[in-house]
Amino acid sequence: MSMQKLKQQVPLHLMLVPGILVLLVFCYYPMAGIGIAFQKFIPIKGLFGSDWIGFGNFRYVLKMPDIWQVLYNTVFIASMKIVLGMIVPIIIAILLNELKVMFIKRGVQTLIYLPHFMSWVILGGILVDVLSPSEGIVNQLMQALGLDTVFFLGSNNWFPSVLIVSDVWKEFGFSTIVFLAAITGINPALYEAAIVDGANHMRQMWHVTLPGMVPIIVLMATLSLGNVLNAGFDQVFNLYSPSVYQSGDILDTLIYRIGLLDAQFGVATAIGLFKSVVSFVLIALSYFLAYRLVNYRIF
Repeated sequence: MSMQKLKQQVPLHLMLVPGILVLLVFCYYPMAGIGIAFQKFIPIKGLFGSDWIGFGNFRYVLKMPDIWQVLYNTVFIASMKIVLGMIVPIIIAILLNELKVMFIKRGVQTLIYLPHFMSWVILGGILVDVLSPSEGIVNQLMQALGLDTVFFLGSNNWFPSVLIVSDVWKEFGFSTIVFLAAITGINPALYEAAIVDGANHMRQMWHVTLPGMVPIIVLMATLSLGNVLNAGFDQVFNLYSPSVYQSGDILDTLIYRIGLLDAQFGVATAIGLFKSVVSFVLIALSYFLAYRLVNYRIF
């Protein structure tokens, strides 16, 4: 690289400095706290004054009576969110692509996209009111139909389903845009050839639209592997209660209660470190699969 070209690029590199500083201060500097996972951490003694106990916190976690149920809840809820979060946007994107009236198409896109911008604090309050067993509109409709009321947010049978369905409802509009973009990239000549061969709309969707979406579907699916242990702390925290800990408690909420409410900082850090290591392995695997299957690269 010539000196002249290097001088021209210096301002561009300087623009990266604020972002790098933020990354170092808020992402890498706190990683020093990983040592707490191997200590009987006492805040007043600090990181260097607390007793070192090795893998004691990890052994304690493995002996916790509900840890395996929490792990199952996390994997189940996150996996179902990933699966339905792929299927629903694909179907909606294909259906929207069939709409020919543009103002209706854009109106529907806007409506399904709006929940993505709302926080779970707001949506949680809405869901609590809507699903209330006494005054919620859902239970009022069920009573009008002669059905028994259901305490959706207080039943271990219903709570995971509420989490999964409400998360898909909130986020499928955003994913739909990605799949619509994939559909617009399909060569129109393929549809013309299918019409010449006598294919109706269903055949065109099955033999042209879906195969054309396969690369982006595979990419999105593989990149989602890293979220298997991320079941959504914001959502669960705003909706759950002690009555549904059995089916709704996840690793993140367990870490919150143990670390911030019970002040067992070492145990909470051990669980968080385990989650981070597994997530790192899954993310590395997902990017490897994305590269091998659809030739996706970060750089």
